[in-house]
Amino acid sequence: MFLTVPDAKEAKNRLHLDLGTADLDAEVERILGLGAALVHRRREHEVSWATLTDPEGNEFCVALHDPAG
Repeated sequence: MFLTVPDAKEAKNRLHLDLGTADLDAEVERILGLGAALVHRRREHEVSWATLTDPEGNEFCVALHDPAG
């Protein structure tokens, strides 16, 4: 259950979703087409991911996931 709160965001989200995909570029483009905004893309320790926000400003990440890995 998600509830709207009257408080403005002052720090990190209270809930942050990390989603996996086998095709990061295609998934980011798909999500942008649904109304998300790209915050940044990163690669660190052999992991690539994109941080995005939904239309209400909630952050979430989509990371490259190798199902064979």
